[in-house]
Amino acid sequence: MAEEEKAVGIGFIGCGGNARGHMNRLAAMERARLAAVCDIDEGRARQAAQTTGAEAFTDFRRMLERDDLDAVYLSLPVFAHGEPELAVIERGLPFFVEKPVARHLDQALEIDAAVEAAGLITCVGYQLRYLGSTDIARQSLEGAAVSLASGRYWSGSGRVAPDHKSWVTTMAQSGGQLVEQATHTLDMMRFLVGEVGAVTARHANRQVPHIDCPDVHAVILEFESGALGTLTTTWAYDNLDWSETNIVDVLYNQCLLTWGRERVAVRSRRPREDGEGEEMATEVHTAPGPGIDEVFVEAVAARDGSRIRSPYADAVKSLALCLAALEAGETGRTVTL
Repeated sequence: MAEEEKAVGIGFIGCGGNARGHMNRLAAMERARLAAVCDIDEGRARQAAQTTGAEAFTDFRRMLERDDLDAVYLSLPVFAHGEPELAVIERGLPFFVEKPVARHLDQALEIDAAVEAAGLITCVGYQLRYLGSTDIARQSLEGAAVSLASGRYWSGSGRVAPDHKSWVTTMAQSGGQLVEQATHTLDMMRFLVGEVGAVTARHANRQVPHIDCPDVHAVILEFESGALGTLTTTWAYDNLDWSETNIVDVLYNQCLLTWGRERVAVRSRRPREDGEGEEMATEVHTAPGPGIDEVFVEAVAARDGSRIRSPYADAVKSLALCLAALEAGETGRTVTL
């Protein structure tokens, strides 16, 4: 490989399941080299190192002392963000961080200001933005007068045993389903329809009372364009069925667009084949899209972040929206952004 095409040296802070998915994809890329991995769980760090050929660390500060790192992935629980990002920024390294970027907005804003001051390339793991179905949806909606957008994220993630302790179902650590999980859906609604100006919400706990979070949310969104939106989420659905997660319906120009990870369906009026007037018909579209890891690595290699669709500054807006929905449900008041 020519010098100008040398592999991007990557370090990982966090070696859990989500991180391992990124490691597997990076390992298949000629342009990426896994140099170091770090986790507070030494066994998990060593296991990741054995699989990837990287050096294992339990202290991210020591890992950042390496001089062969070109970028860092941070795959951390929501409550663990903050110090690791600031250390990476101080080291002057581009970074990829999993969503949501923080539990509290002030922390995310501090990191964002540091990123801007350092002029670093960043990417947040809103991978749904990079799908071919997302490109199709955005093209279909370009210039459209959207009247209503409705998203849903129905899963069984909250159906844990009463004696099971998890940061995910602990409100203080995760922010619950709206912040930790349905952030993908709200982010996609922002990406397809535009910014939200105000949020109203209601929360309830109906089927899994032993967890520290609501298990159902109903959210009303007021988009700056004048369109309205709804989001419904639950952690009390079947925990084996993920088909009802991250789905967005958009009504526009007498058409209904249904966006999903694999495809986009557009229902609209079409001329009848017999020439006798019109009928409602559904067209289904699908297309490949670039992988988020590939986009990030190429951005670091080229020192050009223009293809990144989810930079840190934009992800802070999605966090602000999630937290506003959470606050609206907790207070019963409309929250403006």
